[in-house]
Amino acid sequence: MNMPLNTSANTSDPIAQARHNMIEQQIRPWNVYDAGVRDTLAEVRREEFVPPAHRSLAFMDMEIPLRGTPEEGIRTGQCMLAPRVDARILHDLKVQKHERVLEIGTGSGYMAALLAHRAKEVLSLEIIPALADTARANLERTGVTNVSVRIGDGARDALPEGPFDVIVLSGSVAEVPKELLAQLNDGGRLAAIVGLDPVMRVTIVQRHGSRFETTQPWDTTSPRLTNFPEPSPFKF
Repeated sequence: MNMPLNTSANTSDPIAQARHNMIEQQIRPWNVYDAGVRDTLAEVRREEFVPPAHRSLAFMDMEIPLRGTPEEGIRTGQCMLAPRVDARILHDLKVQKHERVLEIGTGSGYMAALLAHRAKEVLSLEIIPALADTARANLERTGVTNVSVRIGDGARDALPEGPFDVIVLSGSVAEVPKELLAQLNDGGRLAAIVGLDPVMRVTIVQRHGSRFETTQPWDTTSPRLTNFPEPSPFKF
C-alpha cells in the first residue's frame, strides 16, 4: 500500500521549504482539502517546469511567462497559471487512476505532469512547437512517462484518440467549446476558465448521457487560449 507523501517542509532545503509554504499558504486556503492532491503538488517539482530566467518566481502566487517578459507572456497566453489555479482545477476534477485526460495548452508541461500523477494517461496539445519541445524535455527530465505532447490546435484539430474522461483547458475561453463536450465519455468532466476579462469563472461540465451538468464554483482570470472563438462585437 502506498503511503501519502509527507508534505512537511525540510528545513535544511530552502526549495522544499518554499514548496511547502506554497502548498500550505496559497493552495490549502483555496479549498484544496484533498491530501492526495496536495501530495501530488509536493511530488511534482514546479521549479523544474519554470524557465530558468524566472526560477526564483516558481512558488509565487502569479502567472509566470514562458517566453519574454511577464507582460508579453500574459498578452500572448504563453505563461504558467498561478499555482493555486492549477491546484484547485486538479482538485475539483477528482481525476482517477483509470482515466484518460486531454489537456489543451501544454505550456511548460507542469499541469500535464500533475494530471499524469493522478490519471492513467494524458494527451496534451500545444500549438507552439517550441513550447511543445520544452514541455517534452521537462516531462522526460522529471520522469513523467504517461504524457504524450502533440503539436496541435485544440480549437480546430480532430481528436481521433477521444473520447476522454477528463478535459482541461489550461487557459481561458469566451465560452465552453461544444466540440470538446462531444469528446467527453459518459461521466466525464471538462474544466475551463470561461468569460471576458475582468470577469471569468472556472466552469466544470460533467456529462450524463446526453445531458450536461454545469457548475461555476469559483472566479479567476487567465490569458486566452489561441483560436477559440470570441463573441462578435455589438453593433447598432
